[in-house]
Amino acid sequence: MRQYRPSSWRRAVDSVMGEFVRMGVVPRTYLLTTRGRRTGRPLTHPATVVEEDGRRWLVSPYGQVSWVRNARASGRVSLARRRDRHDYAVREVSAREAGPVLKRYVAVATATRPYFQARKDSPVEDFVAEADRHPVFELVTLNEDPAPDPRRAE
Repeated sequence: MRQYRPSSWRRAVDSVMGEFVRMGVVPRTYLLTTRGRRTGRPLTHPATVVEEDGRRWLVSPYGQVSWVRNARASGRVSLARRRDRHDYAVREVSAREAGPVLKRYVAVATATRPYFQARKDSPVEDFVAEADRHPVFELVTLNEDPAPDPRRAE
């Protein structure tokens, strides 16, 4: 299993990938923005979203990275793709709940497979066993107040 190490090469790849994501040409991938837990500055990274049965999940294939710590601290993230941006509350899930999500993630996010011990055809139990190394968050839509209709007089 490969170990994640941030580097200038990784930042360059993320920057290029971010442009492709911004254009909407990378399937299931969004620009994930969290607020720095110390600085309060917005930090953005490409992230693949797993969707199943009407639910959406964020997976950290690289473990306890900065966006994970920031999401835990604030309980919120934003996802952007093309011109759409949505805010979500996040709920970190248990290993048992994360197992099926991790299995689905490995099937769709092929570039991150080397960071997992379980293979795409492994049973869900193998993904549950390594869930502590790959945090999973359920995305919970925040109730956004719709903009007032300018045609309605009050």
